[in-house]
Amino acid sequence: MAELNGKVALITGGASGIGERSVRLFVEEGARVVIADMQVARGQALADELGESAIFAKVEVRQEEEIKAAVELAVSTWGTLDCIFNNAGFGGVLGPVEDTPVDEFDMTFAVLVRGVFLGMKYAAPIMKKQGAGSIINTGSIAGLQAGYSPHAYAGAKAAVIHMSKSVAMELGEHNVRVNAICPGLIATPLSANTVGKSDELVDRVKTSFSKSQAIPRSGIPDDIAQMACWLASDRSSFVTGQAMAVDGGLTTGMKWAKQPEFQKQYHPIKVYRPE
Repeated sequence: MAELNGKVALITGGASGIGERSVRLFVEEGARVVIADMQVARGQALADELGESAIFAKVEVRQEEEIKAAVELAVSTWGTLDCIFNNAGFGGVLGPVEDTPVDEFDMTFAVLVRGVFLGMKYAAPIMKKQGAGSIINTGSIAGLQAGYSPHAYAGAKAAVIHMSKSVAMELGEHNVRVNAICPGLIATPLSANTVGKSDELVDRVKTSFSKSQAIPRSGIPDDIAQMACWLASDRSSFVTGQAMAVDGGLTTGMKWAKQPEFQKQYHPIKVYRPE
């Protein structure tokens, strides 16, 4: 039987990148999906392609009424909401802290944190009432360790991770699970700064991404979609409040090949025997 057979999901940022791959995988695994995105043409085309298993909702995640309407669309169309994947995002404001415009900082947090909060706010009552559900939020390795992103993005993703844990503690007694996925270096339109453009441009980042972590390849949207599928499924029914790093080992430590020469010289470890 398919992993998500009969389940209803809402995926924000579902028209491209990680979101699009997640939409496709969820449908392949038996789910019916609301594709929520600002990219109207692309989102509607994806829904049309997937047929009766998907519908499109124009959603800008900073807008409370649009998030609320998308959740209501899922329930009015299919009678329930089993999973919400709060995935929509962007790179946020760039630059040194002293040069960061306050309005752009606020917009970064509005998209990356407020958007996740709103998704949880409107999914929670439905899931609590039915006594089951999975809320999945897109964090980042930038929220786990410093140095991987601009300041505002890192702070926002750290907030998403901790907020996921906090809400997990509230909703656990209702059998509603909340987890964050923390992608590493994933080749997507967002990471390549090509949202709304040809997907071929994403290939340009794959070579550089393949050199950074223990597993010698770039991350791809399917890596994150597979984790989301597992968290949405009943197989992860005892998992909540977790920040799942899907990063090929990037945050685990330095690649062996990059470690100091003396470490390689004395590997395997020699046993010291006193004379």
